[in-house]
Amino acid sequence: MDLTLDHRTLEEAHETRRYFAKFERIISHLKGVADSVVSENTALASEVPILQAYLDRLSGTFTALSYKYLLAGRVSDKLPHLLSIDRQDSGFPVYQELLQMANDAMQAQNHLRSLPTMRDLKLAMVNHILQENTVPVNLQFAASERQYYDELANGQLFWARNDPRIAWSGNLSDKRRRYRLHWAVYDSQQNIPLIYILDLEDTGRRPLAKDERRWPRVQSHLMAQSAASLKLLTIARGFDRDFDDIHPKRLRRFFVGPMYSHTFTQQSGPLREVLAQAGQKPGEDWALAWTTETLLAANIEYEPGGFFSTVERQIFQLDPLAATAQEDTGTAGHTQQQRSLILPQRPYQVLEELDPPGFAPIRKYAVSPNGKILSYR
Repeated sequence: MDLTLDHRTLEEAHETRRYFAKFERIISHLKGVADSVVSENTALASEVPILQAYLDRLSGTFTALSYKYLLAGRVSDKLPHLLSIDRQDSGFPVYQELLQMANDAMQAQNHLRSLPTMRDLKLAMVNHILQENTVPVNLQFAASERQYYDELANGQLFWARNDPRIAWSGNLSDKRRRYRLHWAVYDSQQNIPLIYILDLEDTGRRPLAKDERRWPRVQSHLMAQSAASLKLLTIARGFDRDFDDIHPKRLRRFFVGPMYSHTFTQQSGPLREVLAQAGQKPGEDWALAWTTETLLAANIEYEPGGFFSTVERQIFQLDPLAATAQEDTGTAGHTQQQRSLILPQRPYQVLEELDPPGFAPIRKYAVSPNGKILSYR
């Protein structure tokens, strides 16, 4: 990847603050969209709290990064505090930013012990202004560092890897239990958050949630297969074959992004003109893509699993509208895909006026000036 072409460094503090303020508004709107997608078969009602929790964590990550880069460009003699974003493919911070944040989190307590309290820093800033009659940049920097490490120490953030969690969903019989797993990653290639939800049935001797042998293996397997480049069919089939007594029934993946902005990203095609026209009014030059992929097990088959035994394997239902249902050569890797676009009311109106090809099947969520979210096909 050519960093010069694909990545952009935000050089000025005001530019960085505008970027984070924009994302704060977008994520708040995205939470509203998550509440409304149940009626449109984009998410189950029981999945919405999971999505909301990850969006809250994503909001926390952006809050932490905003403190880290609060004085971007003003403390370059101390640290190279400049934010890098993917301006070509995602509009989000680059993957390395989250890796660095995770490393900083490991040192958070040490930094907090060495930094003054916020109360002491505020008193010192007031005294500096009164006595020196200058901006207390050094103290401001220390305060931003304090806030940053406080956020990291809190821990409720969206990390590069958010390991699987498991919840019991009931028993089908004494030997067949149902679980829901969910996990999330920040994809290193596309630089966007991915959220996964997996419903499975467990026929192991011990319940999966209490099995110290299988549960760690399951977590490791799923995290290793969570790249955006992998089809859901590839992930589910690999999981089905690696665990003879765990049966994936429903796998769903949510792509949060890309984020398009006339100010911060480079886009081609119809969205470029849409955002350019809408960008005349501050704060309305953005659009966020939200894509949901779903894979369902439609049936089961049995194959030999050893001496006098058989193993249950899943037969997955593929999108009948795809050109072919062949995993290796075709495009079908899921049962269903829903594509959505979240954007302010003005860009939505421009999009409707231009009516570019390819946008008709995309669900649009238009955010009115008062924050109300309206859904359009």
